[in-house]
Amino acid sequence: MAAAAAVPAGALGPRDFDGWFTEVEAMWKGQRFSIEVEKVLLHKKSKYQEILVFDSKTWGRVLVLDGVIQLTTKDECSYQEMMAHVPLFCHQSPDRVLIVGGGDGGVLREVVKHGKVSDVTLCEIDTEVIAAAKEFFGDTVATAFDDEAVTIVVEDAAEFLKTRRNMFDVIIVDSSDPTDADAPATALYKPAFLKSCSDALRDGGILCMQGECLWLDSHRDLVKETLAAMRPLFGIRDYGAISIPTYPCGQIGMILAGKYDEEDIPSLKDRELFFRKPRRHLDLSLASGPLRYYSDYVHEAAFVLPPIMRNSLGSETCANFIASSDLPEGLPTPEEFRMLFVGMLGGGLILGMAIGRLVLPRLF
Repeated sequence: MAAAAAVPAGALGPRDFDGWFTEVEAMWKGQRFSIEVEKVLLHKKSKYQEILVFDSKTWGRVLVLDGVIQLTTKDECSYQEMMAHVPLFCHQSPDRVLIVGGGDGGVLREVVKHGKVSDVTLCEIDTEVIAAAKEFFGDTVATAFDDEAVTIVVEDAAEFLKTRRNMFDVIIVDSSDPTDADAPATALYKPAFLKSCSDALRDGGILCMQGECLWLDSHRDLVKETLAAMRPLFGIRDYGAISIPTYPCGQIGMILAGKYDEEDIPSLKDRELFFRKPRRHLDLSLASGPLRYYSDYVHEAAFVLPPIMRNSLGSETCANFIASSDLPEGLPTPEEFRMLFVGMLGGGLILGMAIGRLVLPRLF
């Protein structure tokens, strides 16, 4: 899920925007995203947050928590599929999976497509989000709550994980944003929670967290702090980008970490490339439907960040770009590749002109 921030009750009503819903600014000051409303289906206050569901004119059905869009049925596939399939396909044999948050059921829908997964626990603090998802998204997003492999736990995940040790192969943190000190998700980005995740993972386990937007200064700082806090706990760390139009700036990310010691994967190159390539491939005969966003190619491309994003993360993540100085000995550098290409192109033109001078006079 995307961000959630406390706003006064009643402030979410689309009627306040003359037929348009407009997000609160939360952690992206100075910008707001708006969607034209067709019909309001639910608008209520739970114990933890304000819940809004409406049908839009162009983005399908929309779920909003505390003034911030969590999903639309038009583009939710990108976030749900990447948050689930990237960590699961990076694990050789995932059996037990924990989803933190994810009350809309979208990540859960994708996790149960993996035949190797026999046990899925979803830990969501707000039971009314689950109820809203079942009622209004039951045929699109919330389709797996009754799967026989699924256990639903309504509890604060920070408390739930304190007593778990070596239980899970993959943990997916599908949380809201830590918009302020009192926000429900703030504890999920703290070292204590990351330590609990590490303790709860088996050796070789993978943690995947909702990774914010690198276009936004406050988000970028949070990502760097989280990666730094992961350093003593996880031998492998990386960041992948997801395109999703209705989230702030149209981009959100995945913070990934692997529970390995450096001696487990001694090669720097292997650690850099660990999350880039899937180790398994989805057997569509076991899936409940085709994938709309995830593929092997999209998986790999998610970790190729533009320089402005890659440089902003500094040394806190495994390199998203292998610099020429890191290439194996004997391979040409990028500059040498360019010179070689230009040389081949020039040679081809010269050869083509020579052949033309010989052949064309005979044709005419």
